[in-house]
Amino acid sequence: MSEPYEYVPHRLLRRRVRDIASGVEGELMAVINENVSDTGVERWVELAYIRGASGREFTTSAANVEPAH
Repeated sequence: MSEPYEYVPHRLLRRRVRDIASGVEGELMAVINENVSDTGVERWVELAYIRGASGREFTTSAANVEPAH
């Protein structure tokens, strides 16, 4: 891939979600397949971008995202 990232469709986009790793809730803004390597070997990870109540976004593994209840 020539780009360092690509957007990934996700069923919970723009919905209230919970990061199971931290317990923080917010709105899922995007899921991006990102090359997180700082070496010559590519390492691709699906990162979820969640906007918390403060308005600041944080990232977590897309596998850690679940619907908030």
